[in-house]
Amino acid sequence: MYELKTESCFDSAHFLSDYDGKCENLHGHRWKVVAYIGVDDLQASGQEKDMVVDFGTFKKALRSLTEELDHTFIVERGSLAPATIAALESETFRLYLVDWRTTSENFAKFFYARLDDLGLPVTQVDVYETPNNCAIYRPGK
Repeated sequence: MYELKTESCFDSAHFLSDYDGKCENLHGHRWKVVAYIGVDDLQASGQEKDMVVDFGTFKKALRSLTEELDHTFIVERGSLAPATIAALESETFRLYLVDWRTTSENFAKFFYARLDDLGLPVTQVDVYETPNNCAIYRPGK
């Protein structure tokens, strides 16, 4: 198998709902997302002949996704009162609402699904919430 790897970072705030510990409080991370794409056979013709895909296409796709989340407050829907959401929005905070708990594991699956939706042959996504702690998502066989 041939694989390519690229990475991108973003800064955001979040908290873990229904959690008893430090991470139940609002805090931020410099998240690093490492994505892998792969194919068994390189492309046979055209501009991307003998490539998995053009690195530029791959890098641009991941960077556009991380840019969506950069400098946002990522909030699991239903974890804050509607009045709190409205107050934050009235103060022009950039909120990014998701339907899942904001764990590194779920971020890895989120980025995997988004890259897959773009038609990239994604094989794995790693999400670092700190330099030493990483969640990995790759679908089972």
